[in-house]
Amino acid sequence: MRVIVMLALAVMAALPAADRVPAAGGDILITPIIHSSVQLEHAGKVIQVDPWSAGDLSSAKPADLVVITDDVGHHLDVKAIQQLRKPGAPVIIAANGKSRVPDGIVLANGASTDAAGIHVEAIAAYDIKPGEPSHPKGEANGYVITLGGKRLFFAGVTECVAEVQALKNIDVAFMPMNIPPERMTPAATAACVKTFNPKVVYVYHFDQDYAARVNNPNAKPAALPGGLSIGESLEAFKTAMNGAAEVRMGDWYPPRR
Repeated sequence: MRVIVMLALAVMAALPAADRVPAAGGDILITPIIHSSVQLEHAGKVIQVDPWSAGDLSSAKPADLVVITDDVGHHLDVKAIQQLRKPGAPVIIAANGKSRVPDGIVLANGASTDAAGIHVEAIAAYDIKPGEPSHPKGEANGYVITLGGKRLFFAGVTECVAEVQALKNIDVAFMPMNIPPERMTPAATAACVKTFNPKVVYVYHFDQDYAARVNNPNAKPAALPGGLSIGESLEAFKTAMNGAAEVRMGDWYPPRR
């Protein structure tokens, strides 16, 4: 019995710590998993945003709703969706993911729906600066998910487009940073956040080298603008925010070796 209890405690200790946001019906629990993969829990329901099997999903919870921002493998991972999706649970996708999730609910930019009793709005996610990797307008989504009266914005991969700047009453925002080629630098990301003034902001999807090495261990590292390290870019973002919102740093990546 003592061994069983010790093993149970060890497993519990290994679970990522969830952040909390007060909301009607109980706190929203936010658990960063990997890169842009996030688990949300509220009032007995679980939402998985961009689940990716490169992260440790062994302790992730079965989803009442899955939300996918783009069709790239670290956003749309069919294996991860199958692992975490409850039977019959809706999967909301952008149009570019339809062939890989045939029963997915396609939301066009600007559309909204209620799925699993949760209101979801699709926000355009696209590039302004040309260059590869390319994210054309109309192909991918960010989302505003409303839980307990709180509005949580998951930007996906986007620059500071007009549709993002027009957002209102956002309580928690998840913003991409360090997107090549020199898109969404720390200063640009902070400036974008200030256009719609969320109460809390996370940066995510900021270590592109990690994502590249998952598929190719020999992928050549790409330098960040100004020669910054990942850690320095996070500090630069916090400095640029200058208290304009509560900045939370999720545990998105394993330690670099």
